[in-house]
Amino acid sequence: MSADAEHLPAGALAVSVPIWTASEVPPNTSASLVDVGWQGEAEWGGKAGEIAGMVVIQCIYALVCLLGLLGNSLVIFVILRYAKMKTATNIYLLNLAIADELFMLSIPFVATSAALHHWPFGRALCRTVLGVDGLNMFTSVFCLTVLSLDRYIAVVHPLRAATYRRPRVAKMVNGGVWLLSLLVASPIPIFAGTATTHDGQAVACNLLWPSPAWSAAFVVYTTLLGFLLPVLAMGLCYLLIVGKMRVVAQRVGWQQRRRSEGKLTRLVLMVVAMFVVCWMPFYVVQLVNLLLPGRLDATVNNASLILSYSNSCANPILYGFLSENFRHSFHGVLRRCLDTSLCCCHADSEAAEEEEEEEPLDYCAAPRGDDKSKGCVCPTLPCQQEPVHPEPCCKPSTLLTKTTTF
Repeated sequence: MSADAEHLPAGALAVSVPIWTASEVPPNTSASLVDVGWQGEAEWGGKAGEIAGMVVIQCIYALVCLLGLLGNSLVIFVILRYAKMKTATNIYLLNLAIADELFMLSIPFVATSAALHHWPFGRALCRTVLGVDGLNMFTSVFCLTVLSLDRYIAVVHPLRAATYRRPRVAKMVNGGVWLLSLLVASPIPIFAGTATTHDGQAVACNLLWPSPAWSAAFVVYTTLLGFLLPVLAMGLCYLLIVGKMRVVAQRVGWQQRRRSEGKLTRLVLMVVAMFVVCWMPFYVVQLVNLLLPGRLDATVNNASLILSYSNSCANPILYGFLSENFRHSFHGVLRRCLDTSLCCCHADSEAAEEEEEEEPLDYCAAPRGDDKSKGCVCPTLPCQQEPVHPEPCCKPSTLLTKTTTF
């Protein structure tokens, strides 16, 4: 193998593998994604500082995985559970949450491999983990691009929005996103495999390219399709949105719609900004490894990888802070989990008044009427049961005016 092949950088994809090399795994190479090198002179067992560092890394991986799984599961549940959450935009967010949820399942593999400096799971799991991880990475960024286009249509072309911004259309678009991601990520499972290091002490799960040039091409390929081009498309959408909102800001009747669309656009923009913040360092590191192999140590590579994974656990937090409907839905689900004796309607009118913002999620087993002073007349039912009458507990006419499309 050539000297160049021995120093090829890791590929530009956030996958749960120790290293990505060219045609084989070189000895003592600096091409590690999770830990740059596996260098023989840097034995973890004899260095307390490095052991402590690995413990910290494992704890961060565990925290990111736990928050990501719980947060995205909560997002998936509330969108599927509550009818008011089934808007076109939320269907796209549902697809993003599913991709992020699957992305989190890779963390146990990358954490174990980082701790052992070895891939103990075999060739089949190597290909599976690599393929699924790459698929979900591309799906996430394509979902964000679709969300930005959705905001563009809603704000810049409101008359067309009624045609294109429907849940049924959103589901079809989501299917197209997964198909496109399968196509773009198809080289990964094809070239994924395991190889033994030259010293015979470890096995690496890797992308085994026919030649070093393929590895470099893959870095450019994933950087363009997984980051640069989608970010440019999203940036263009928001520039057009800002221009449109400035032009029509003073029109009669626009102010109310501007506030409504502005909140949702702000949320999607924050999700996109978080993606850029979390993923840009990773792609920069991969390009530096391509141009200047061996210059970056394990700390920089680990930090960029962990930051990219943390993006998948940050999105549900953003929803909770920036979306009133998501916040109310999260609160309603968590409240029921923490208090299993809670009734699906509130008999105390004072409590109902205090919880007025939450009432779109609470349903009675019998109609209550518009007068809150009459109190709740429905029987006590477990909150898990479906309501007999799908009518809000208190003041339906009032609640309808408060309910937004998001």
